[in-house]
Amino acid sequence: MDILTIIISGIVGIAGGFGLAKIIEKSNISNLIKSAKKEATSILKDANLEAENIKKDKILQAKEKFIELKSEHEQVILSRDQKMAEVEKRIRDKESQVSNELSKAKKVNDDFETKTIEYTAKIETLDKKQVEVDRLHKSHLQQLEVIAGLSTEDAKNQLIEGLRAEAKTQAMSHIQDTIEEAKLTAQQEAKKIIINTIQRVGTEEAVENCVSVFNIESDDVKGRIIGREGRNIRAIEAATGVEIIVDDTPEAIILSCFDPVRREIARLALHKLVTDGRIHPARIEEVVAKTTKQIDDEIIEVGKRTVIDLGIHGLHPELIKVVGRMKYRSSYGQNLLQHSREVSKLCGIMAAELGLNVKLAKRAGLLHDIGKVPDAESDLPHALLGMQWAEKYGEKEEVCNAIGAHHDEIEMKSLLSPIVQVCDAISGARPGARRQVLDSYIQRLKDLEEVAYGFGGVKNAYAIQAGRELRVIVESEKVSDENAATLSFEISQKIQTEMTYPGQVKVTVIRETRAVNIAK
Repeated sequence: MDILTIIISGIVGIAGGFGLAKIIEKSNISNLIKSAKKEATSILKDANLEAENIKKDKILQAKEKFIELKSEHEQVILSRDQKMAEVEKRIRDKESQVSNELSKAKKVNDDFETKTIEYTAKIETLDKKQVEVDRLHKSHLQQLEVIAGLSTEDAKNQLIEGLRAEAKTQAMSHIQDTIEEAKLTAQQEAKKIIINTIQRVGTEEAVENCVSVFNIESDDVKGRIIGREGRNIRAIEAATGVEIIVDDTPEAIILSCFDPVRREIARLALHKLVTDGRIHPARIEEVVAKTTKQIDDEIIEVGKRTVIDLGIHGLHPELIKVVGRMKYRSSYGQNLLQHSREVSKLCGIMAAELGLNVKLAKRAGLLHDIGKVPDAESDLPHALLGMQWAEKYGEKEEVCNAIGAHHDEIEMKSLLSPIVQVCDAISGARPGARRQVLDSYIQRLKDLEEVAYGFGGVKNAYAIQAGRELRVIVESEKVSDENAATLSFEISQKIQTEMTYPGQVKVTVIRETRAVNIAK
């Protein structure tokens, strides 16, 4: 019973607590609803106030925008009205101008019609007068024919023949005068052009040798270059084609070869071998191969630099390579590249003096000796071989003809050909330029002076002007003034008969009498 009572009491307590909780919850919910309603009322009030403010701002902005748009519209309308007024003014001006032009045109048309009528009347009068003049002229001609006994055609023919003979005589006289004047001035102008050209191009000349000296630090290096039983030196000679001379000369080895390219390859290869320290046949072949490739690249670079320096464009790559190989070629001891550069500059100057194409002249001057570059022997002269090369690589006809004709192997067909020939002679004939020319030049000067010393009464003799003038000083006691003229003639005759020389040699005999006294 106690347990049942406790259970019933618990159930009644739980039911009472649940009811009390419900009452409290309902009270809380009622309070929350009241608070929410109050807050909602406040929010609505604030929203209405904010909406009123926003509405007022929007209305104000709309009014301002309307005023602004209205102002812009009024300005557009005003501008359009101004443009319309300007267009109307221009139209009125045009109408006024057109009306003026129409009135002027009408006036001109009236004047033209009046003058046309006047001219028509004058033409009719002139036609009548022309008919009368023709009739009178024919009558006069008939009277003249009767008086002279000749027809009009015969008289005309006689007059034409007389005028033709007179004109022919005057023309021949003028032509003869022109030819004589040209003969007097042509040689002088030619000398002037050549002298100016020579003076404007002056180069240093150095005769090339066929040997190079390779310096070494000590004689021990000689033994390493020679190798065991001479195998290293034989390998170098076989790889380069250069003769290596090892003698008692201290710290030096001589490289001998007529081909400058091979000699340069051997010199550079030796330098690399000595610097590296490894000298044996396999290493020698490797270094020589690399050096040969280096020289080939340098040849192309030299060719490019040369044509750029001379202002020559569009040259075929093979011809550029040929130009570069000229650096390692010589003609009678004269470096071929320096000679060709000098000839090119001389041709450019001379072409400018004559009013010809300077660039084409430089091109022909640079390429005139390319026939000397090939290693293989050819049956053709170098000028014709060079001409074939130029034709093969697309050079112009004037350049090809100048190359082939600069030694008179073929006929000259353009003015460039004699220019190249003259400039080639100028470059090769400079004293000291070529070994053979230098020796013969010095010997010719000595021979000239010896001819003068062979006559009696000659005190001193000097060959000057590069052998173009011989000045002879005689003793006044032994040679008179009359004999001086005879002596000059005899010396010139002996030079003419016994010597071979280019151009002319002027012989000047100088005789002077000096009276010397001393005042003490």
